[in-house]
Parts: sequence; structure tokens; C-alpha cells
Amino acid sequence: MPKSQVKPTAEWRRKLHEIIYEADTPAGKLFDVLLLVVIIISVILVLLESVPSLGSRFAEEFIMAEWVITIFFTIEYVLRIVTINKPSKYIFSFYGIIDLLSTAPLYLTFFLPGGYNALLAVRSLRLLRVFRILKITRFIGEADKLSKALKSSFPKILVFLFAVLVISIIMGTLMYLVEGADSGFVSIPVSIYWCIVTLTTVGFGDIAPVTPMGQFLASVIMIMGYGIIAVPTGIVSAEYTSGAKDKKPADPLNNPEYRHVNTQVCQNCLAKKHQDGATYCHKCGYSL
Repeated sequence: MPKSQVKPTAEWRRKLHEIIYEADTPAGKLFDVLLLVVIIISVILVLLESVPSLGSRFAEEFIMAEWVITIFFTIEYVLRIVTINKPSKYIFSFYGIIDLLSTAPLYLTFFLPGGYNALLAVRSLRLLRVFRILKITRFIGEADKLSKALKSSFPKILVFLFAVLVISIIMGTLMYLVEGADSGFVSIPVSIYWCIVTLTTVGFGDIAPVTPMGQFLASVIMIMGYGIIAVPTGIVSAEYTSGAKDKKPADPLNNPEYRHVNTQVCQNCLAKKHQDGATYCHKCGYSL
């Protein structure tokens, strides 16, 4: 292909890439605002459509609006793929999967056979549209910090949950021995279920101890529940705080690691957080 025909195509892809993936330019900011508004409108429509009186009265209007929004998201999804050099990087990313889930349901209805049961299946598939609300996370800067804090906290929370499970099994077994089937504790699994409900302070009230020893054990579990609820929150908060402190440089003026970064996204590998003035991607070396 002649060089004169390659350059316009590359330039066209580059400009679209800046608009869709970046937010430092006026066009990029406008696109993000437009996308955010459409996402919010689409989620509101999903909520309103679930109201029986509105869903039956404005059925055609809801379908038309859904087609308009679906086409918009389809165009966005295709453009995000064609404007990068490695489409798989986006397709199999978190946002890529969310974008696909939020766009596909209406198209899937074409492949389902007719009949009442199929209509019920279509209705359940269309509920996947609520995944569009997750598209908003790309506009929240603090989401990355919270995500890192959750990942760092996961091993500690996993150990904590294992400890809670052990406590629930032990206390549930004791309650089964103390109360028995006459009080509703018909088996150890049912007793463990009651213990978990009580430990988390949910308290459905479908099962309750009646003996003094059972009520004493229940009181102990309730008191433990207040402390247990606070532990995961404390773990995540500590990780979030430590992560924020680690990012504070001793000398931010002379440390290149802490220079201001922008919203520029690599067209080749979709890497983010490039420093101002950078000409090459910090991950793959592709020209920015």
C-alpha cells in the first residue's frame, strides 16, 4: 500500500484514540461527559422499565431508547477496538468485558427461539444492562487506589474469613448440642447458618435459642459480631492509608517517579499514567 494512503489512516486512528481513551483534550473531555450521561440515562431506563406500570405503558418507548443506547455503545466498543494496535488488550480487560456485557444482551435476543419461555429468558438477559453502571468506574480517579487497597488486603481478609468460618462451625455445633431440634436447630448445618446470621448481626429471627445456656452462647456470638464487622473495614482502611503514604515522595521536585502524570493512553498496550512530556510508552516503548 502506498505510503500516502497509510498516513491518513494512522492519523485518523490516532485522533480517535485521543478522543476515546484520553481526557486531557477538549474533545476527550466532551466524549467522556457524553458517555457518562448516556450510561446514567441507560441505567435509569433499566430501573424504570422494571416498574410494572411504567414497563407496560411505555414498552415501545423503552425499546426504542434501548436500541439507540445499544447502538451508541456498540459504536463506542468497535472504535475502542479499531483505534489500538493490540485489540485483545482491550477486549479481555476489565472494562472491555464490562462494555461487552452491557452491549450484548439486546443482540442476543435475535438468537433465541420464540415462545413464552424464550421471552422470559430475554427479559433476564436484558437485566445485564445494569453492568453499564460499572462503566462509570473509569471516570473515578480514586477507584484505582481502592482497587489496589482491596488487592493488598485480600490475603488478610481471606485469613479473617477462614477464622470466622471456624468460629461459626464450632459455635453452631455447640448450639446444636445445647438446643436440639425442638428449638429449630434440626442439624449442624442449620445451626451454622443461624450462627452466621447472628454473628453478622443480621438476625432474621427464624430460629432462636430458648434454653439459658443457648441464650448465653447467643449473647457471646452477638458481642463477637460487633468486633468482627469492624475488622475487614479496618484492614482495607489501613492498606488504603499506607498506600497513600507510600506515594508521598521525600523530594517530589527531583524524583521523576512522582512527576505529574496525564491521561494519555498508549495506542499499542493501553498503558496509562504517562508523565507529562513523555514521548514513549513507559511499558512497551511505543511512540506516544
